[in-house]
Amino acid sequence: MTELTPEQIDVQYAYDGPLGPTYRKTFTRFRLWAPTARAVTLKRYADATPDSVLEETIAMMRGDQGVWTVDIVGDMRGTVYTFSVVHADETRDDLFDPYAKAAIVNGKRSVVLAPEDTVPANWGARLPAFSSPVDAVIVEADIRDLSIAENSGINHRGQYLGLTEADTRTPRGAVSGLAYLKASGATHVQLMPIYDFATVDETKPDVPQQNWGYDPLNHSVPEGSYATDATNPATRIKELKTMIQTLHNNGLRVIMDVVYNHVFDAATHALGKVEPGHFFRHNADGSLSDGTGTGNDFASERVMARKYIVDSVRDWAKDYQLDGFRFDLMGILDVATMQAVRAALDEIDPSIMVLGEGWDMATPLPTAQKAIQANASRLPHIAFFNDDLRDLAKGDVFIASNPGFVSGAGNGAALAPQMMGQVAVPALKGRYLGPDQVIQYVEAHDNLTLYDKLTAVAPDEPDATRVRRALLAISIVLLAQGVPFLQLGQAFMRTKDGDDNSYRSGDAVNAIDWDRQLQYPAAVAYVHALIQLRRAHPALRQPDANALLENVAPLVATAQLVAYQTTSGNETMIIAVNASDQPQQLTVPAGEYTVLVDDATVVDAPQLQATTTLTVAPLSALVAVAEARHA
Repeated sequence: MTELTPEQIDVQYAYDGPLGPTYRKTFTRFRLWAPTARAVTLKRYADATPDSVLEETIAMMRGDQGVWTVDIVGDMRGTVYTFSVVHADETRDDLFDPYAKAAIVNGKRSVVLAPEDTVPANWGARLPAFSSPVDAVIVEADIRDLSIAENSGINHRGQYLGLTEADTRTPRGAVSGLAYLKASGATHVQLMPIYDFATVDETKPDVPQQNWGYDPLNHSVPEGSYATDATNPATRIKELKTMIQTLHNNGLRVIMDVVYNHVFDAATHALGKVEPGHFFRHNADGSLSDGTGTGNDFASERVMARKYIVDSVRDWAKDYQLDGFRFDLMGILDVATMQAVRAALDEIDPSIMVLGEGWDMATPLPTAQKAIQANASRLPHIAFFNDDLRDLAKGDVFIASNPGFVSGAGNGAALAPQMMGQVAVPALKGRYLGPDQVIQYVEAHDNLTLYDKLTAVAPDEPDATRVRRALLAISIVLLAQGVPFLQLGQAFMRTKDGDDNSYRSGDAVNAIDWDRQLQYPAAVAYVHALIQLRRAHPALRQPDANALLENVAPLVATAQLVAYQTTSGNETMIIAVNASDQPQQLTVPAGEYTVLVDDATVVDAPQLQATTTLTVAPLSALVAVAEARHA
């Protein structure tokens, strides 16, 4: 038999039907796509323990498009299984079901569950559609980091249920967990990987193990180490849903961080075994491509690889009522796949957010096909992390000592159009279709925290000055047009002691120190008040490119002073940021202004003043509003 190329397999065997187990009370149908296999058998095990004995081997029948199927009569609820695939060269591979939604501890065997096994009490319907992406304020958090600190005041430390506990506080009185997120004013919580990842041993819950989880094993199964009992396949599902339900009940929507660009180990992963070579890209010499830097790149441009991603995202959105998806290294994936993801989610709820890292990675996919920033015009309603604003505001993330606008770089002229969402400046012909495509941020889980970056730039600077610079950077994010994004702890100067890649640095580095709020109470109050201000004023949230072009205009862009004007209805707002250590005078159109933000403070009792000049305090933002006069 002549070996088929991946392209030939796509042409001959593309399949658009269901895969994985379909459970019914009286039988369960198992399906596996393995078009070049000589034989496939299903192996059933006695129970969900990792070393349980093989109970039965059942031959599967090859059907159309290379889909192998078997129906097992009876109630198969709780069935533990794997597949055994015999390849054309007579070699054999055992693998878990890549379409499984439940698994045993550590994920190497798949599990069939009945729907009633996976639904917590009072599980309700989806939330109503969200208004607009620009109305969102996203806060990124890691399940373990959020609650693992001994003083977090949270009982289920490092677990899904930790985010279901209300009104938690540290022994010193700092609010934590759900209570903090709710008080912050954020609209969306972006959770770092909660699918089943490979590098934490779920059989050892009492052994400290920390990893962010960017090493996928079962893409459609929740991570077990965040559950109270990883050995019970249903527990992780019900507890994750309970957490999502609690966040929804408290006015917070949930974005899931998904990693479809690679797997932990392509050689041992089910997708690497079921149809060898098909799901991963290769270089001309036959080696695995490695644009991700993890050893493999997922070949999303192939029909069944694309189907795998779209089916998985659709299932997460439906089964867990998720409100958004953040695609890690989205630039590894292809445009057509991301378009298909968007279309599938639109059928469920068009307001489900899709955002991703649109970096241009060195993978064999042609540049024109990559889901990168340069191709944003072909990806409407998909947002991109704006590293331009990030690096201009705080400095190059790869050179620790490199300053940004807030630390004296003098690059205000370049920063100004970024704050206006790019498309507001016709001369730039901004790369994005509109502000809904622009994720504005200066800190995320990758690289130095903002506070640590500012420390690296000026290690001998007084802490009070460093805090003012940090708050100026956060002000730039929250006062820019687009979709603001913060990392949890950013408001209270989160530090990782200079660790710029803490994905497995342990809890001592990564755990949220909630008591830092007590060290920086004014900073926390300012950030949270600024979030509320943003949510209260539509002028800060222009919805599309036309609105930007009609309602947003630059005022000044010097080395250390940036200001722009934005209008909504009768309200015109002046937004200014001053990176100088001296006050600066800003000339504005004659009018009566109310200053809402001044000198790192959201003003409690703003006063009306008639003026043509506003003073912007050192190292701070200013927001003033004028109401239009009518004849």
